[in-house]
Amino acid sequence: MGFKVLNKKLWEKQFTDKEVEELTDMEAVAIGRKLAKELSEADKAYHTYDDPKLTDAQYDTLKLNLNTFQKVIPGFLQQIGYSKSVGSSVSSHFEKLKHSIPMLSLNNGLDEKEIYSFVKGIKNFLGIVSQEKLSITSEPKIDGLSLAVTYVEGNLVKALTRGDGSIGENVILNTKNIFDIPKKINTDMTVLEVRGEVYMSRSDFIELNKTQSQIGAKLFANPRNAAAGSLRQLDPKKTEARKLRFFAYAWGETSRPLGTDQFESIKELNRLGFRTNSLMRKCETVECLLKHYNEIMLERSDLDYDIDGVVYKINNLVYQQRLGFRSTTPRWAIAHKFPAEIAITKIIDIEVQVGRTGSLSPVARLQPVNIGGVIVSNATLHNQDYISGKDSNGEQIRAGVDIRIGDSIEVYRAGDVIPKVKSVILSKRDPRSQPYIFPTICPICGSATSKEPNDSTLRCVGGMACAAQAVEKIRHFVSRKAFNIEGFGRKIVENFFLRGWLQYPSDIFLLETKYGPNCIIKIQDIEGWGIQSATKLFQAIDDRRTISLSRFIYSLGIRYVGEQAANLLARYYVSWVDFIKNIKIATDKLSPEWTDLVLIDGIGETTAASLVQYFSSKESRWVELSLIQEIQVEDFSSDVSVSSPFYDRRIVFTGSLDKTSRAEVKSQAEVLGAKISSSVSKKTDLLVIGKNPGSKLKKARELGVKVMSEKEWLKILDDLR
Repeated sequence: MGFKVLNKKLWEKQFTDKEVEELTDMEAVAIGRKLAKELSEADKAYHTYDDPKLTDAQYDTLKLNLNTFQKVIPGFLQQIGYSKSVGSSVSSHFEKLKHSIPMLSLNNGLDEKEIYSFVKGIKNFLGIVSQEKLSITSEPKIDGLSLAVTYVEGNLVKALTRGDGSIGENVILNTKNIFDIPKKINTDMTVLEVRGEVYMSRSDFIELNKTQSQIGAKLFANPRNAAAGSLRQLDPKKTEARKLRFFAYAWGETSRPLGTDQFESIKELNRLGFRTNSLMRKCETVECLLKHYNEIMLERSDLDYDIDGVVYKINNLVYQQRLGFRSTTPRWAIAHKFPAEIAITKIIDIEVQVGRTGSLSPVARLQPVNIGGVIVSNATLHNQDYISGKDSNGEQIRAGVDIRIGDSIEVYRAGDVIPKVKSVILSKRDPRSQPYIFPTICPICGSATSKEPNDSTLRCVGGMACAAQAVEKIRHFVSRKAFNIEGFGRKIVENFFLRGWLQYPSDIFLLETKYGPNCIIKIQDIEGWGIQSATKLFQAIDDRRTISLSRFIYSLGIRYVGEQAANLLARYYVSWVDFIKNIKIATDKLSPEWTDLVLIDGIGETTAASLVQYFSSKESRWVELSLIQEIQVEDFSSDVSVSSPFYDRRIVFTGSLDKTSRAEVKSQAEVLGAKISSSVSKKTDLLVIGKNPGSKLKKARELGVKVMSEKEWLKILDDLR
């Protein structure tokens, strides 16, 4: 891939984690700088000149690409000099003023799953039990221009656009011509900053473009552009003639609270004379939010203003304060965007790919189709059940309609790397078409396949004897989050594998010995290589002969063992010697070692079983027979002093905590060097309890484990600070 991608606009290409991992540092930075430039130009066109050059889908692809690079390459934004500003630079035609409180944008939720995750994350952070109801407001997301209007002693004194989130344009003179924004309000508040959205109604937009056409002026692309351009008119009389409107939905600086919660605060803004959205609702469950979302989506075409989603905000203002902000977004709010554009195309073929863990993953090859400015030619089909019209629980999806080669389908993109199939258009199905027969053997190596109970994925049992699994495991091994061997990309892995030079990841560290400059067969003699490039590769390999325990465990590509699990295991066992010794003994599920493994907080029985199975099978022999001889695995280390009272102590938290969340206390304990377990055992050193501790407290007493209350725990933490 490399620099070839620079020949096209980066909103035409969406990068996967694997593709980013294959890039050299130089290539990644080059692409990143071009990506940042395209984003900057898009922001400037949208926020400063109100003349967007990209569709929403194209812009979202740029942002998603940037997020992918940052996720795979820590510190990437700093490397390319990219600043996460919210909007763009302000115009020189208006006074520049700083927002008293940054005017941030919102995180986007693209589907129902992300809304469930948003609410679950909020509850986890606040320490609220999952069954407990949480009050959340829901309101339409107006597609307009954000504006903050400030009143001092009830008089309108300032009106700032969002700008870059920190500094905006003062458009006070033009704002005074917007009917929905009062010039004076009746309030006892010394300072009140009201935030909302300036927009133009669809009917007024149509009339404006008629006028523009009659006088031979440029037509506006949409109501949002018309509103933004009208608000920035240098002549306030022109703004007045454009009939702009304003919805109030939030506040900034205030001399006292507006109301007891989000909902009551918006009602207070309405009482003060601001127009607020009558479609705003209050919900206590995700199901209620989604119901309201669907109701608004159905009403969308009947509204006289443009909306592009629904905004959810935590209603409790104390919770909002506790949740706080990320760098550019609040944690307590999310925008549930309406579905991405949908296109109709045809399935040319269905190909089954084999992944690192043997999973058989079908992919639909499509007639290329443009969706929101992005050319789409593939769509994920997930697994055998999905093709047949069932979900992972055996329930019908798409009304039970299966997917076949030759079908016409509706396909959509909603921020996903690979687009998805929305539905099959049965009216266009060829009556001669046949149901797709999913392979019962591996399409790569011909090995048998198996499916575990409660798993909808069919897997090849060939292991490292399967070329696809071997190549993917080697690629995973050299990836950035694992050994991070510079320049060892897909092409090199596949090339060396086909030549028989690589069979296991450990063979990488023997390449110079077997195919170096003093050998009969030399890498430097391959077409496209040379002495310099081969030497560079050998050096890159040697530079990675030392690795941390957590990265090493992750590099092995064991099923269910991702970065987080690898880090938990490294923290718990500290050294490779202790790790492998305990895992081997844990093959006996009656042993204390098995119990300890399962009880590591965040591991559980499924991951534990996968670890034990892997290290007891021939699939892992290469690790100890070859790999360990070539590398040095560093013990897990932290900045915690051994003098910490909780250093190396096994702690269990149970019960409902009042003052903090379970996630927060576990994090605090780990910072102090503790090992967190999920259940009480003989090896437990301390049980910290909240309300309703249940059976863990009883077991702790039986075993003589020390018990501490949440209050006592927090007092110790305060004393240690």
